[in-house]
Amino acid sequence: MSDLEGSDQAKTETENVSDSQDSDSDDGSCGATGESEMEFLRNLFSRTLGIGSEKPEKVLDELTLEGIAQYMLSDKCKNIVCMVGAGISTSAGIPDFRSPGSGLYHNLQKYNLPYPEAIFEIGYFKQHPEPFFALARELYPGQFKPTLCHYFMRMLKEKGLLLRCYTQNIDTLERVAGIPQDVLVEAHGTFYTSHCTSMFCKKEYPLGWMKEKIFSEQLPKCEKCNTLVKPDIVFFGESLPAKFFSSMKHDFPNCDLLIIMGTSLQVQPFASLASKVPVNTPRLLLNKEKTGQSDPFMGLLGLGSGLDFDSEKAYRDVAFEGNCDDGCLALANFLGWKNELEELVRKEHAVIDAKTEAEGIVDMKHKEQPARSPGKSDVTPTQESSEKTGGSNL
Repeated sequence: MSDLEGSDQAKTETENVSDSQDSDSDDGSCGATGESEMEFLRNLFSRTLGIGSEKPEKVLDELTLEGIAQYMLSDKCKNIVCMVGAGISTSAGIPDFRSPGSGLYHNLQKYNLPYPEAIFEIGYFKQHPEPFFALARELYPGQFKPTLCHYFMRMLKEKGLLLRCYTQNIDTLERVAGIPQDVLVEAHGTFYTSHCTSMFCKKEYPLGWMKEKIFSEQLPKCEKCNTLVKPDIVFFGESLPAKFFSSMKHDFPNCDLLIIMGTSLQVQPFASLASKVPVNTPRLLLNKEKTGQSDPFMGLLGLGSGLDFDSEKAYRDVAFEGNCDDGCLALANFLGWKNELEELVRKEHAVIDAKTEAEGIVDMKHKEQPARSPGKSDVTPTQESSEKTGGSNL
């Protein structure tokens, strides 16, 4: 669900925050929970009443992309956190959720759902899994290449600047682009692995196994207990991964620059991450429109993003309105990285194209191979695909 955006998801995930945090408490972190509640209250009063020990300080020379680039090249910027959604993958051919006419929710009528979001609800999925797997055949990982945005984040990592990437996407394109798993937080899960839905089994299956089942139009059933197997993506009604909560406690207080790309910042608790960085940390939004601006009601709940681009008090937030790839390329140009980034994209896409072509030739030969006579050996070398392309922003 690349960017699982909507009021139902916001409600569901907000309710699930307490579940995940309760599980953390069970691990012996009661004291940490108390500290978290105190931090929440301090931040709440700071935002709503202007009370707090840390006073805003302007750290950017100017509230522009060039100002962000100058800051990134200074010794003040060492830890960058990225928050990304479906908008960074649309140029790869993967639809987002809400764009009129082309968004995923707009094109689900053929599945005869009671309402569009039902296709991603865990209760509906367990009763009627067929629509989800039919959609998965259309958008499955393995059919798309990472975008310039994905490779820009890889460059941040290679230059020692990327502390963490928090993604709402399940298309695996961050992995395909070469962003290491240890710096990835896949907030809405991933297609990379799947598990049996039986609470007594939970057998794990790899991406290739699930792909074979989906494209053979078989419902994936567990080989051990014959229960339905589900990709490890977060459906409505499920808790976010534990790594989301454990990582954010460390990452956001230490963040020197927050880069938000391709998300409408509507889904909670993901959207609230933008408000968890220190008050002096610059925040850059690359998106087709401005979003995440202050909402008094959500702010009182501690769930707002609180971005401020245009008021007289604006001092740290910068917005680039347009295609995310264009935004990353413009920023790379100011950084002096443009040629390096474009060359990286060309090189990596060429590798993926060559691999895809080679695998297509192998598949064609297998299909054209005549049936063996009963007396001949059927032993052939095992061939495993490394899944070098991604897909599906379900």
